[in-house]
Amino acid sequence: MYMTFREAANAERLYAHEQSSQISGQCGSPGYLHGSLDNSGTVFVSSWKRDVPSRNTPEFKAEFNSVLDMLRFDERYGNALKNRSSMIAFCLANPQAQINNGREYVFRADTQDYSYLIRCTPAGEDNHVFIYPYNRQWLDCHIKQAEKGIRFITPDYGEKFRIPDGGTVRITWSDGTSNDRIARYIDEYHLELSGDYTNLYHICELAERLERAGSTIIPLRSSLPEKCYAVIPGGEEIVVVTRGEKGYSHTDKYGHDRAAAQEIVDGYNECEGVTKAQATAMLAGSMFGWDTPAADPKNYDDMGVMVKARHRDRDYER
Repeated sequence: MYMTFREAANAERLYAHEQSSQISGQCGSPGYLHGSLDNSGTVFVSSWKRDVPSRNTPEFKAEFNSVLDMLRFDERYGNALKNRSSMIAFCLANPQAQINNGREYVFRADTQDYSYLIRCTPAGEDNHVFIYPYNRQWLDCHIKQAEKGIRFITPDYGEKFRIPDGGTVRITWSDGTSNDRIARYIDEYHLELSGDYTNLYHICELAERLERAGSTIIPLRSSLPEKCYAVIPGGEEIVVVTRGEKGYSHTDKYGHDRAAAQEIVDGYNECEGVTKAQATAMLAGSMFGWDTPAADPKNYDDMGVMVKARHRDRDYER
């Protein structure tokens, strides 16, 4: 059996976790496996979860066992799952696969009919590997469709903003409390929001519910930093802007004039890895709303100057 094995792309990494019933069905998941490795290579303790008998066919089981053996004992695939020591060495040799601040690594294996998203946790105490198989064609179709982004609209279908699949939104309720939720793409008109439980919404239904409740929703774009420095509009005071929050926090820092203050701010932000496009978008979001185009750094050039909108642009920054 022929198989390819590589680091998972950013969009693919979303599928290296347990999915909702809706996404699992769309991607043809037959279930998934938790596995624990020892250091000898003789023990692989595993547990099959969320079994779907109609997809967990004898043919799939036979292929899955072959794939697992290849990942454990075939040198062409680095003996990635031979034992715990081998898995750690393989992960360290492929740093571009790391997520979660390097605590986890995600890979993708493909056969003719199936794709396997494999999440390795070298520092895990019990489960060291998680394998999520999917129908290869269905998975690739869902990933391709999700590139359109997730739409958030007004009740009359006016588009407010879009975020990439797996992006985060903040819902602020009428009493002032707020919750951050991860959004997942289902199709052009449906999305899921995570929380204590996952809810499936039609995009218009969600807009109507929020309006009736007197609540608001904004994107927490991952292309923006958590905080940055800015010069207070019309003055010389240096302030701190926090992503998703209205207004800014005062500091005791000033420049001799506005130009000097901006020079100081640019230096601070550069040290924090914040670009001028991001800083300009952050200030705009804090003043005019985080759901406005002005709060998206992709709408600015390298100098922080807004560029002409591209109506067909769907290249969302992650």
